[in-house]
Amino acid sequence: MLYAIIGRDVPGTLEQRLAARPAHLERLNALLAEGRLVLAGPLPAIDSPDPGPAGFQGSLVVAEFAALEEARAWADADPYVAAGVYAAVEIYPFRKVLPA
Repeated sequence: MLYAIIGRDVPGTLEQRLAARPAHLERLNALLAEGRLVLAGPLPAIDSPDPGPAGFQGSLVVAEFAALEEARAWADADPYVAAGVYAAVEIYPFRKVLPA
């Protein structure tokens, strides 16, 4: 099943985010290689594709996992969690409708 994983950043953690980004992307690329990643990306803190020093307010990942518990375990092991970037992580079952 697909799950939407929403990580909410702690304000002022742009430097930690940038430092942990290579390890974060490595895990996402592993999901991609397994054919389980639907989409992933950051949520800019301002209405701009490049928020600069304003940074990000979080991230969104939509990926396939066998169960909610597996999605939670994957999210809990994210480098952004370990680096203190995420204040909270929410996970929801997701049903893709479009594009078909």
